[in-house]
Amino acid sequence: NMEYKKEVLQEAKMDCWTAALLTIVAGVGTLLLLRRVVSSHPEAKEKIQRARNRRTESLRRAEEAVIRYKQSVRDELVTLAVHKKLNCCTEILLESLDQLETVGSNKEGLLYGVPVSIKDNCGYKGHDSSCGVLLHLEQPVQEDAVLVQVLKKQGAIPFVKTNVPQGLLSYDCSNPMYGQTVNPHNLQKTSGGSSGGEGALIGGGGSLLGIGSDIGGSIRIPASFCGICGFKPTAGRLSSQGFQAACRGQKSVPSTPGPIARDVDSLALCMQALLCDHMFSLDPTVPPLPFNMQIYQSSKPLRIGYLECDGFQQPSPSMVRSVREVKALLEQAGHTFVPFQPLRIDATFELMLEGVLADGATTLIQKLVGSPLDPTIKQQILPYTFPVWLKKTLSFLLKPWFPRTSIFLRALCGVGSVPKLWKQHAAVEDYIKDTIAHWRRCNIDVLLCPVIAPAYNLLYCAKISTVATYTMLYNLLNFPAGVVPVTTVTKEDEEELKYYEGIYQDVYDKLFKEAVTGGEGLPVAVQCVALPWQEELCLRFMKEVEQLVKQSRK
Repeated sequence: NMEYKKEVLQEAKMDCWTAALLTIVAGVGTLLLLRRVVSSHPEAKEKIQRARNRRTESLRRAEEAVIRYKQSVRDELVTLAVHKKLNCCTEILLESLDQLETVGSNKEGLLYGVPVSIKDNCGYKGHDSSCGVLLHLEQPVQEDAVLVQVLKKQGAIPFVKTNVPQGLLSYDCSNPMYGQTVNPHNLQKTSGGSSGGEGALIGGGGSLLGIGSDIGGSIRIPASFCGICGFKPTAGRLSSQGFQAACRGQKSVPSTPGPIARDVDSLALCMQALLCDHMFSLDPTVPPLPFNMQIYQSSKPLRIGYLECDGFQQPSPSMVRSVREVKALLEQAGHTFVPFQPLRIDATFELMLEGVLADGATTLIQKLVGSPLDPTIKQQILPYTFPVWLKKTLSFLLKPWFPRTSIFLRALCGVGSVPKLWKQHAAVEDYIKDTIAHWRRCNIDVLLCPVIAPAYNLLYCAKISTVATYTMLYNLLNFPAGVVPVTTVTKEDEEELKYYEGIYQDVYDKLFKEAVTGGEGLPVAVQCVALPWQEELCLRFMKEVEQLVKQSRK
């Protein structure tokens, strides 16, 4: 364990002062807690092996079915090939073969005959929603998630479950049971997360449409990394019933399911299919708002807010260039642009982290107890295990030299009491109110902004939390947001990256530069945002971006 500490310090390239402070941890019992979290008892190893055996068996049976049915399951053949390359699936849903025989009775469905992949945490009767942790293994759910029921009603065929990071609260995609999912464009890069299996499978051509979930960019980041489209609706627009949450009960930063696909029309078709009377009946907590096709098909000129940098994490050169190029295309098409900057972004970073980890990460740590700790989240989890007094002490001491590390450690302390939790909820409400007022003063319809890109080198996601402001901000605000691939990293981007220093010029900036280095040819996306409940307008904006980019390439 002490050797592991030394590796952490070396990899993070922290200075001697920070290293000395972290060494204190060895004497305060934190190592004992960390050891308990990452313990690898024989029972854990056996459970992991059984999970791997189940996946191997489902893949074997699917391969047999491909031989047996040939053309009728050609999509599964492609899926199996993509999985072998990218390690993106956790289980083939063999029931889908039976559904092929009965789907003909529902030809009226908007998704008739469409094979749909679903993220591991989306409930499917008789199968685990593992969230990448041992605790949820061998606990098959008793009922399909509401969205799965609606997909089937609309004629879709859920046929595979896809990989996620351990515990879900990561934008990488690896866990001790199923291993690392890699990027379809470069096997040395991550697919992103937490819907990383979806991103890799769809980006690799193994699925037309998938269902993911997003609490801080978990749909948008893998979509960006894998060169596809992803959409996070307003929380509550689609039913979340039957989705396994990372930390159930957390309300400050809402999670929401959403579609992932290769083009925007597929996202819109999925939303149209899901926003139906059947879903509204199954889950009465969802507002009965059908998809407004008139807004989606509108060509009215828009007033578009835009930002290239949020002021907290300097974007990569390709992120900036993508926004500038799309802005130029939209201006040529007759749209108006207005500069826009998020409010109080430093304080908002703390508000987001403090919301997601209001319990001081206790719930997440409890889910990991007794399980091997995946290499992709080790550096993320380590500070979670520090006692509160140590987090506060380190936060205070580091503030003058490393303000973002100080904010991070302070947020990890959690809120501490019910009155403080209410205060935190009130602060989120105030921030949403202030942002909407700011939006209206700017008189904008939608917002164009960067999304994290390009895909990271492996083992970097756990080290860089600051860049999450580009995506998690819209979970905190509960604004619909989606990403559209628009370009690829050029040699010029790579050359410019050599001079990247960042806003704070701290360890996070150094690590971000290292994470995105070597990205030439990888996809880069932009992010499109609208006000709450304006999913159709957001998708209409995304569609226009997609069309203009395609036209410019011709």
